[in-house]
Order: sequence, then C-alpha cells, then structure tokens
Amino acid sequence: MAQCIKSGVSNPRAIRLIALGLVWWPLATFTAQSQESVQNAAIASAHPFATEAGYEIIKKGGNAFDAAIAVAAALAVVEPYASGLGGGGLWLLHRASDGKQVMLDARETAPARAGAGLYLDEQGRVVPKASLRGPKAAAIPGVPAALEHLAKYYGKLPLAVSLAPAIGYAHSGVQVDARYIAICRRFNSQLTGSARRLFLDYGDVPRRGFILRQEALAVTLRAIAAGGSERFYQGVMAQEMVAAVQAGGGIWTLGDLRNYRVVERQPLNFAYRSLRITSAPLPSAGGLALAQSFNILARLPYTAAAPDGRAHFVIEALRRAYQDRARYLGDSDFVSVPLARLLSGEYAASQAATIDPYFATPSVEPEDEPVATNEGSNTTHYSIVDRDGNRVAATLSINTPFGSGFVAGGTGVLLNNEMDDFSAAPGVSNVYRLQSFSGNEIAPGKRPLSSMSPTFVEDERGILILGTPGGSRIISTVLLAILDYLDRPQLDLQAMLRAPRYHHQYLPDQVEIEPEGFSQDWIEKLQDRGYVVLKGGRRWGNIQAVYIDKNSRHALAVSDPRGKVGGVSDY
Repeated sequence: MAQCIKSGVSNPRAIRLIALGLVWWPLATFTAQSQESVQNAAIASAHPFATEAGYEIIKKGGNAFDAAIAVAAALAVVEPYASGLGGGGLWLLHRASDGKQVMLDARETAPARAGAGLYLDEQGRVVPKASLRGPKAAAIPGVPAALEHLAKYYGKLPLAVSLAPAIGYAHSGVQVDARYIAICRRFNSQLTGSARRLFLDYGDVPRRGFILRQEALAVTLRAIAAGGSERFYQGVMAQEMVAAVQAGGGIWTLGDLRNYRVVERQPLNFAYRSLRITSAPLPSAGGLALAQSFNILARLPYTAAAPDGRAHFVIEALRRAYQDRARYLGDSDFVSVPLARLLSGEYAASQAATIDPYFATPSVEPEDEPVATNEGSNTTHYSIVDRDGNRVAATLSINTPFGSGFVAGGTGVLLNNEMDDFSAAPGVSNVYRLQSFSGNEIAPGKRPLSSMSPTFVEDERGILILGTPGGSRIISTVLLAILDYLDRPQLDLQAMLRAPRYHHQYLPDQVEIEPEGFSQDWIEKLQDRGYVVLKGGRRWGNIQAVYIDKNSRHALAVSDPRGKVGGVSDY
C-alpha cells in the first residue's frame, strides 16, 4: 500500500449530455481559523461532469475531501488531456474542525534509473522531444496514492464510494464537449498506439456527439476502489505498466512504483496589505514566486500608480521572482534552497531597489523574433468548500496536452511527461521556455519543479479558494486575480475572472498579453517604458474559484469564461 511521508505537519452513471505589505511567518499563525459552518457547499471545476460527481458525494454525506476525490477521478475520465491517474497534483487542504492546513504533495517522481544525462545525446546535446514523447518522458504518477490518502486521513466515506461516479463515466461513456474536440484537433499527433484508438474516433478527430468510453480505465478505477492504491503501485497492474513502459523505451521499474510516496508539506503563508494568503510550497515554485512578487510590490508605489505603471511594477516583480526560480529552486528534499533569505523583507527591499520607477530592467537583450510560450491547456484546477467549512484547492496535471501520449498497457492509464519539468541541461528551457539550473536537474526519486499554485486568500470580507492551469503562466494569472480581488472597489468575482491577463517570466524577456482587453494606449505606454510586448494568439488560464462571504456565510462557485464549458454550480 502506498504510504505517506509527513513533512512539517502532524498526521492525525449512464451517458450524460452536456446541458448541465508583506511579511512571512510560520503556519501556526494561520491555523486558528473560525470553525463557523457555511450555508452551502460549493464546487468549481473545469467540467460539469466533475462538478456533478463532487456534489453527488456531498449529498451522500461526504465532506470536501471526499468530493475532492470524486472530482479528481471524474476529471481523469472526462479531461484525459489535462489530468489523470497517470499524472500528479497538489492538494491544498483546510480542515475546519481544528484549522489544520496542509499541502498534499502528489507530484510525480523521477524513476530510479533517471539521471542528469537522460535526454542528452553523445555530444551532450538535448535530444528534441525526448522528454515529451513516449514512456521515457513519464515520471512516476502520484494521483492514485493521493486519492487513497485523502480518503484515509481526511474523508468520511470509503474510497469506493467517492470513486463510483468516475467509474460510471468511464464504463458507460460520456459525450465529449467542444473543448475536448478542439484539443484533439490541435494535439492529436501527440497520441501514439493504443492512445489514438482510445481518445480519437478510429484515429480521426472526434466530432460532436462522439461518446468517449474507457472500459480499461473503469477496470483500473474499480481495482483501486476495492483494494486501494496498492492495486496500482504493486501486483499485476504495476507489472503490466512497467512491462509496457520498458517495451516502449522507458525506464520504469517495479521498485519505482512500489516506493512512491505522497508527502504532506507545510503550506507557505504570507500577507499582502489586508490579505492573508496560503499557497503551495516547494517543489512548486508557485507560492514562493507569489510571496516574492507581493513582497516586492509592498515596497513599491503600486497603489498610487496609473494602470500602465501598476503593470510595470507587477512585471518587474515577476521578472525577479522568475529569475530566482531559475537560479535557486528545486525539490527541497534534494537541494538546499535559501527560503529564509528569498522570503525576507531585506531581500525584497534590495530587489525593489533595483526597479526603475519608469523603465524596464532588461533580463537579456530582446530576442530578434519573440515567440509566445505554450498555453498550458494540459492542467486542471478545482476548488471546493463544504457546509462544515472544510476547503480544498487542487491543481492536477499530466504536463503537456495528453501528456506523453502513451497509455500503459491495458490499464487505460495515460502517462504524464512531467520529466520535461526537470532541467535537461543547465540553462536549457523546457516546453514552457522556463529555464532552471542544477537545483532542478534530474535525480532518482526527485520531484520536478512546478508552477502549480492552489491558493487560499482571506480578508475581512471573505475567503477565496482559487487556482488555474496555464503552465508557466499559472503564477502570473493567480497574482493578477488576487490583485484584482483586492483592488476592485466592489467585489465582482466574475469580472475578476474576465479581466485580461499579461505575463512575464524573466526569460524570454517579453511581456505577453492576451489578444483582447488591452488598449493600444496601454500597450504603447509599456513599449515606451522599454518592454517588448507580444500579443498572444489566444487567452490563457482557466481559474476555478469558490468564495465564502464572511457575513452571509454563503459560498459562491465561479468559473473562468475562458474554459467555455466550465462546471460551476452551488448546492
């Protein structure tokens, strides 16, 4: 059975149609939360079937953690391009009974045979797409272990009950939506072998009305429901997955699966102006980058600036946070990361002092032909609160759309390609054009650096639970949403999610903006400040948020309109 490692905390249906000023301090400062109940449960996810699955479990007496299992498993069925049993994720949890907050780290791990030269040729050059395509690109999945852990330590219902909706979806089939069809159209070349037969219509892009049936995945889910995640990580299923991976050129062993562990970690807690923020710690760079960015903004005249001036300060704060991501960050179980210094007020002040109040600070000479980063439609997020006040913010991924494109034998499990999140060689960019160095190099058992940022935000008005997919843009998307929440005179969560987004990640040295929402005057003012402004081809991110009003104790679920087929309702 997959076990749990503790780090810094104590352990205690049939076919359906789609018409449905900053300082940092320890966690203890934030654990004495109100135990008041919430009038209603609320779930926001990227797909209505997943949201329905979560509510079904709550109606059966489950809590937010049971619902989190149901939503994650359902997303594995209906959004196979974004998450699944073959991937990993981060679950940020708040337990109302005692105020405990913890991050469940189910990030994938590198196989034991992996090393720094895994994706290099004999001349030491990176082999194109070697870390993206096929089973050699797959790290050891963490989702099955996380689902069992949630049920065992936090849920109220048996794991089999919480997995039942997803099993029904996989067995009976679901009608795919427009988003599924669009992603298949763009990324079907990523799929190989049995994956093409499974997710496409006889090898062709599905059309409206196509029913996605995954009986093999239903069998796998039934096995986990009956025997826990041990059925996934050991025995016949593990043997079949390893045999398929090795036959396809991968390097998994039975020991890799048997030795996988989820880890409970202390979340990162910080404050900005009137906000108390809880977010993901390492191996995600998300919380740290958010904390650093807000820490810098607290030392700049952000609130007094005009719109283009505010953007200037945000861009410069992000530039420095992403620079530190590249220089210092990695799996803190393997490398020493100077967290205290990076989070200190003195360091933030020194960083803020390097920012010209009027002009951009170049990272490098601008590229001759700027290119937009990948959109990152390959990750998913959901947010949940139940009537007791338990809450979950969970971000799950298989990395790029359809991950490695490889299904492990007859299990129906589509494998991730998270090995690309490691640094294949010092200074070499990954698929999101993020650079990292020795702290994020490949090592056996190591977890790759992530941008996933499941987050809780609290002030005197209420509590916001949010997160988003988006690859390297996750951090900037969450940052802008939090600033919008704080700065908008009248609370308007829908407007917060509709607001246009921009992004900077140190390298490449360019400001990417969404194709709509920014005036020419705003763009020209940034250009006058020295920025290279690149308009993206499409909007990005898919925030799923739940808001708890402290006065009414009513919870509202809101979904990003960019998701087009969001699964939002409240029960």
